[in-house]
Amino acid sequence: MIPRTHPRFKSLSERHAIVKGVKLGLTHTQGLIAQGRGEAFDYLLGERTTPQARKAIRAAAAQLLLAKHPVISVNGNVAALCSDQVAELAKILNAEIEVNLFYHTPKRMKNIVSYFKRRHNASVLHTLRGGKRIPGLASKRGRVNENGIWKADAVLVPLEDGDRTEALRRMGKQVIAVELNPLSRTAQRASITIVDNLTRALPLLASDAKGMRKRNKTRLERIVRGFDNKKNLNKSLLIIRRGVR
Repeated sequence: MIPRTHPRFKSLSERHAIVKGVKLGLTHTQGLIAQGRGEAFDYLLGERTTPQARKAIRAAAAQLLLAKHPVISVNGNVAALCSDQVAELAKILNAEIEVNLFYHTPKRMKNIVSYFKRRHNASVLHTLRGGKRIPGLASKRGRVNENGIWKADAVLVPLEDGDRTEALRRMGKQVIAVELNPLSRTAQRASITIVDNLTRALPLLASDAKGMRKRNKTRLERIVRGFDNKKNLNKSLLIIRRGVR
């Protein structure tokens, strides 16, 4: 039996959470493939939160606290893996939660909205009726809630696709991504990229945001200005390259 403290146990429990998410109608079956892809990069990172990821998490917390209208975007995998952490972070930031799906169906969107309401008594924005469209994004992910992502100045996009990250950046929004592959378009185009496993990163992000809430705007802006996403990604890539050897 794998000890609960062993990284492999965490990987197995995450896989089980995704499978459960499929059964609950939260997660698309393609989410299983995405989970496996992420695990491969996590192995190369040593299945740990690196010093580079910690710097990115701190900068992300500062950026989200500076935002006037922060939004956390969730899909089926995020709902299945870490709805608890999403709900906690939303409370700390006074942020909206919005469902946005690549493999979009009204039923799955309703399931995720109901899941957050039932489990956390959290109100989740959606586009089951109407909504705005992100310019230049033709997929169903382009439909967003006018009171959520549409008017957000900062969006946390865990487990994202590059097209939407690029489109949100073109709209002038700060995009914070959680992405295990530092070479992906999402990682490269985001304002701040946390190269880490989502289930490790979100609790740390919530902890940093909670601890930094009382800092003044000047101090938070200094943290954001002191972070260089390109340098951070390059250093994260070096860590992965060492893992290949």
